[in-house]
Amino acid sequence: MSRKKRSQDMTNHEIRGELMKKGKTFAQLGIENGLAKTTVRNALDKPYPKGEKIIADALGLKPVDIWPSRYL
Repeated sequence: MSRKKRSQDMTNHEIRGELMKKGKTFAQLGIENGLAKTTVRNALDKPYPKGEKIIADALGLKPVDIWPSRYL
């Protein structure tokens, strides 16, 4: 995955695909972080800083790299 700054948010499909490449699912991320298995997925549809950070950490990115529109 490119480390260059994005001007657009990653799509949900891109995020899911990148997680799959790392062998992770949203459910696994939730459980690993003491949350319900569906909780982390909420970050895809609305601002959820904790979930955004969990996803970004799993991808080796910062939340702003995935959702630049949320951090203007």
